[in-house]
Amino acid sequence: MDKTIKEMQKEVDEYISQFKEGYFSPLAMMARLTEELGELAREVNHHHGEKPKKATEEAKTIAEELGDLQFVIVCLANSLNIDLEAAHKQVMEKFNTRDKDRWTRKEGE
Repeated sequence: MDKTIKEMQKEVDEYISQFKEGYFSPLAMMARLTEELGELAREVNHHHGEKPKKATEEAKTIAEELGDLQFVIVCLANSLNIDLEAAHKQVMEKFNTRDKDRWTRKEGE
């Protein structure tokens, strides 16, 4: 079943809300976000770069690392009361206006 971003934010909030600790501070989540981004970079490098994975390294996927990163982004947004659907709409409006002529369009589009 597909979920909207709003539904994902609600699901993450319900998960976090069951713990006394709640959300980490925004600064702690930025550190976690950086950590997860590094893990994603490592997986991309293993799959598409010149650095093969060591035989002793745990098997992970790019999708798994993207999911971890998305979870932390949702946690950060929730803790700051940011609606990610509204943020997405705002950024797409920016790209469709400010950057509308920045790239070479495909023929017929």
